Amino acid sequence: MKWRQLLPGIVITLLLWQIITWLIGRPIFPGPVEVLPVFAHELFTGALGRHFAISTFRVLVSIALSLLVAVPAGLALGQNPALNRIFAPLLYIAYPIPKIVLLPVFLLVLGIGNTSKIALIALILFFQILVVVRDVASAIQPELIWSVRSLGAGRLALLRYVYVPASVPAMLTALRLSIGIAVSVLFLAESFATTDGLGYYIMVESWSRVAYKEMYAGVVAMSILGLTLYYLTDWLERRLAPWRFLN
Repeated sequence: MKWRQLLPGIVITLLLWQIITWLIGRPIFPGPVEVLPVFAHELFTGALGRHFAISTFRVLVSIALSLLVAVPAGLALGQNPALNRIFAPLLYIAYPIPKIVLLPVFLLVLGIGNTSKIALIALILFFQILVVVRDVASAIQPELIWSVRSLGAGRLALLRYVYVPASVPAMLTALRLSIGIAVSVLFLAESFATTDGLGYYIMVESWSRVAYKEMYAGVVAMSILGLTLYYLTDWLERRLAPWRFLN
């Protein structure tokens, strides 16, 4: 989706926000007319810009780490039924566990800096991507694999021309669905036991001192972060899997 296609949705959201502000009529819910100037000021000349950059860095590194580990692991499990039988019970147990409950453990073991937050988000994304890539790789029709092998393709050729192209759309779909979860976990992880990030800006620097305009400016910044990541995933899908958009 192109940015200009988002404009109607953005305009409607801002209008609804302003209407709700008029209906509530209380300082705890300022409208976009009040919040957006504060957002622009805080982003470019205040503290919000630094916190936004830190949160963006954490999410991008988490996504990169999860892809680097989950995609090869998912392809390996999908190609090797014996290996999948060994690890499937572990995945079955670990996948449904809400990983956010491990946040205190990560903070205790890895500290309150970037490492604990990046590791937790990467772990959550890892399971989301791993399961999807594994299922797609294992569902590839045997006839397709046999036909490629009949042309003299080895394991690396199968990986390059069959498994990876088949898994890319599913991988990006899993990543797209996980972006909201990743940003939510980031907010919670940055809300306490830290000194930076958008969660810290919203909960500690704004909400705790009753600075409502700054608080909503932080919410806008986190929403923009999630929207941008979602858009980048959509852009990557169009570049890496163009055949999905031929019709």
